[in-house]
Amino acid sequence: MPILSVFFGIIVRMWHDDHPPPHIHVEYQGFEALVVIRTGEVSEGRLPRKAAAIVKEWCLTHQQELLANWTHAERFEPMERIAGADQDD
Repeated sequence: MPILSVFFGIIVRMWHDDHPPPHIHVEYQGFEALVVIRTGEVSEGRLPRKAAAIVKEWCLTHQQELLANWTHAERFEPMERIAGADQDD
């Protein structure tokens, strides 16, 4: 599963040809969660409160890039890396 971004120890991945709705897979210190791209909310699994807040803000900030990657993933095309929250201005 390709890594899209890594920041503050949070790893963000996306599967090729995954099930809807568009989402990302997030790992942080042994926690795993699916996060819906359009809302930034955890839909499955669990993240610590602070990590979930960082991921939500990052997800909403980079929503268009994430949705573009989702389209690439559906077509089995290469996905683009996305700047992490630690590199956002």
